[in-house]
Amino acid sequence: MGNRTRVGVDVGGTFTDVVLLTPDDDLVTAKVPSTADQSVGVVEGIEKACSEAGIDPAEVDAFTHAMTVSVNALLEEDGAETALVTTEGFRDVLEIARQDRPDLYDFDETRPDPLVPRRRRFEVPERTTIDGVEKPVDEAAVREVADRIEDSDAESVAVSLLHAYQHEENEARVTEILREELDVPVSASHEVLAEFREYERTSTTVVDAYVKPAIDAYLGRLEERAEERGVPAPRIMQANGGIAAARTVRDRPVTTSMSGPAAGVVGAAATAGDAADDLSGLVTFDMGGTSSDVSLVREGEAERTTDAEINGRPIKVPMVDVNTVGAGGGSIAWVDEGNALRVGPKSSGAEPGPACYGRGGTDPTVTDANVVLGYIGGSSALGGELSLDEAAAEDALANLADAAGLDDALAAARGVYRVANANMTRAIRAVTVERGHDPREFGLVAFGGAGPMHAANLAERLDVGTVVVPRACGVLSAYGLLAADEKHDAVRTLRQPLADLDRGRVETAYDELGSQVLDDVADGAEATVERAADLRYLGQSFELTVPVDAQFDAETVAERFHQAHETTYGYRMDEPVELVNVRATAVAERDEVSVRYEAGEDPQKGTRQAFFGERFHETAVYDRESLPVGETVEGPAILEQDESTVVVPPEWAGAVQPDGTFVMTHGGDAR
Repeated sequence: MGNRTRVGVDVGGTFTDVVLLTPDDDLVTAKVPSTADQSVGVVEGIEKACSEAGIDPAEVDAFTHAMTVSVNALLEEDGAETALVTTEGFRDVLEIARQDRPDLYDFDETRPDPLVPRRRRFEVPERTTIDGVEKPVDEAAVREVADRIEDSDAESVAVSLLHAYQHEENEARVTEILREELDVPVSASHEVLAEFREYERTSTTVVDAYVKPAIDAYLGRLEERAEERGVPAPRIMQANGGIAAARTVRDRPVTTSMSGPAAGVVGAAATAGDAADDLSGLVTFDMGGTSSDVSLVREGEAERTTDAEINGRPIKVPMVDVNTVGAGGGSIAWVDEGNALRVGPKSSGAEPGPACYGRGGTDPTVTDANVVLGYIGGSSALGGELSLDEAAAEDALANLADAAGLDDALAAARGVYRVANANMTRAIRAVTVERGHDPREFGLVAFGGAGPMHAANLAERLDVGTVVVPRACGVLSAYGLLAADEKHDAVRTLRQPLADLDRGRVETAYDELGSQVLDDVADGAEATVERAADLRYLGQSFELTVPVDAQFDAETVAERFHQAHETTYGYRMDEPVELVNVRATAVAERDEVSVRYEAGEDPQKGTRQAFFGERFHETAVYDRESLPVGETVEGPAILEQDESTVVVPPEWAGAVQPDGTFVMTHGGDAR
């Protein structure tokens, strides 16, 4: 996409990150504090990046955005007052769920309350089975339900009727009537998730309805603010790792539930591909201000899942498979009742932020620990403009030391660093070892404001020998927005044993799904359709997804399933294989992002004392943007840039790649 100015903006819990790519392939990055109304911070970030690039915001040709509106609504439980309309006798499916406890041996563990209270769950007389409609909708009863919803405080409605994934006629008619009668948005399960499993389908549809008013209002404000400055309407990152037009995500806002983390994984895959040539794949590690996100990239593609939960609510739409832990730079360190040192999940946020920000914060955080350890210091300027108060960090850690019975602030800082790293190591093991992957065969891609400070230590814990730090590591989720393709997904349940497969029915389903996803693409002529299938051994209650060729061949698909099962669980079976769901994804590829890197002059800024092993070391401090291509940096060293800091411990060495990516290796020559 030559001779165009593109901007990507990712909203995080602490900072809003901006990446701007000029027609000359110059990369400009910026950070601004996130704001209560995210659209304010987004526009401020665009204006800041444009100012640094010396252009007017009206010169921006393309604007892509990742946000936390939907996930925040779910985590903070402040979404719309939602009503649920369902088949008579099934109003309690959200409460019954799977009839299990979140923690089998914890008798005090409780489920989160349903997003829809019982008083706003309404039943309509109708009946559909997997074979078809047995009892048509009573339209008078639906209009009566509409009157009751109107009299309630409902701001949004979800419709999920029994077996509507297989036969949508009754649900489609109920939805049509409710949209005629009500002046609130209505989400229908056959439009949101045409997939079996009543609880998960209903939960996903309710989540869609729950976040829809907030997403619609937010995008309206953002589009208005962008238009005032001459910036194009945003295209939005979805949880599946692809972008879509704002109108599309307004229709299905549940697809934005993990928007930001997905963008980070896409950015990691786009910038670290060459480093993975001799590896099984990449572990992506995004440590921001509030949390850390971990995912896998294999064969250049981010791993995806359809089995995710946010705050205890199942969401079955396809999304990048991200494991999140509450350990970020702003995570607060504290002492529990057993006098053990803990880190997170509570965060200091952007205001007041860690103590070292000098904005009135007094709680000790991971960032404060990094200051005391010397990894960031007086020469650092977070976001290019926020200088650090080292004395405030020292005081905060000293108070923590007193509470924990430790010797001094340094002992507390070392403890915070170790505990935070232990939390993040467990997250990496969850996506590697626990899924049959050997982390020693992977590289670690570190990004986020704090990720590159902790990456080498995590790699040593996991025996990972290569760490990749992209040039735009502090704002990589925003960078990923420039690299993301347009993607749209659709699914249909089609349960059949492979041995008795009705191939004509399967091909018809794929053709219909293909047409559906192509309709969502901005330019269908630019898109291709990828096929996949969910399969399981007969009698199993879970599925694995495998790719499907242009023509469905049962033997090929079965062998792919056997291989996937063996990789995931360590064995294969002789049992019959059952097709459960068919999937289609439309992909419209964007031009690759090409970035020009030109080093500055005099990269070494000086030295400072930084703690490694059991003592402080005299450590060289470099301006990362001034390191020339091919330059090798031996540890211990610290590389500073506006949005992030890279820590190179002893026994590590790193080299600058042609695009500015920094690749570290342990115990050998940098490559």
